[in-house]
Amino acid sequence: MPIYEYVCRKCSEVFSAFQSINADENDTECPKCSSNDVKKMVSAFSCCSTAGSGGGINSSFGSSGGFGGG
Repeated sequence: MPIYEYVCRKCSEVFSAFQSINADENDTECPKCSSNDVKKMVSAFSCCSTAGSGGGINSSFGSSGGFGGG
């Protein structure tokens, strides 16, 4: 099961939840105020992942494993 990040619209608490991939925002409760009015946030990993596109973290490394040319 993945970990999702949420922000509570009622109290602005930011929290993580270990949930099923089928979980909905309405299934999630803020641990601080118990509100179900939460919004799923985009995590840094999911927005920066470029697997299979030829880019990403390793694209700035040369064949020798360092920065720049060879």
